[in-house]
Amino acid sequence: MEFLLNPNFAYLLLLATSMLGLLALVTPGTGVLEIATVFCLLLVGYVMTNLQFNLWALVVMILSVFPFLYAIQKPKRELFLAASILGLVIGSIYLFRNENSGPAVNPLLAVVASLLYAGFLWIAIRKTLQALHETPTLNLSTLIGQVGEAKSAIHTEGSIQVAGELW
Repeated sequence: MEFLLNPNFAYLLLLATSMLGLLALVTPGTGVLEIATVFCLLLVGYVMTNLQFNLWALVVMILSVFPFLYAIQKPKRELFLAASILGLVIGSIYLFRNENSGPAVNPLLAVVASLLYAGFLWIAIRKTLQALHETPTLNLSTLIGQVGEAKSAIHTEGSIQVAGELW
């Protein structure tokens, strides 16, 4: 497990953990993202106990969750989403420090990974929220008068195939 203690790998692990956690907050219920986040958090906890880190950067990352939670509550709050992503990027770059108290992460890796991370989160979170807040396009009144096929006993409840869909 020595490779986990490489600051560059730890940085990428931290980005993956925060990405999984944010996606789990936006799309709850599957359990897969939540379990993956917990597993990655355990690995990040191990790394942080063995590497030097800046407490202020950790605080910035934790505080960045609050604008994210505010942004996902209602549409048209992209500014808070951007602030959250920016806080996570800055905090993650400066979290692990070297002997001179500077960032221990390779600058080129930090720039490339941060741009990919921020771009993916910006697009994925916005599109997910857009889909969640969109009104359903299904109009149940179009089913009235349609002919269907009963797939189970439907006297009190059951399933019927109408217009190519099971209801």
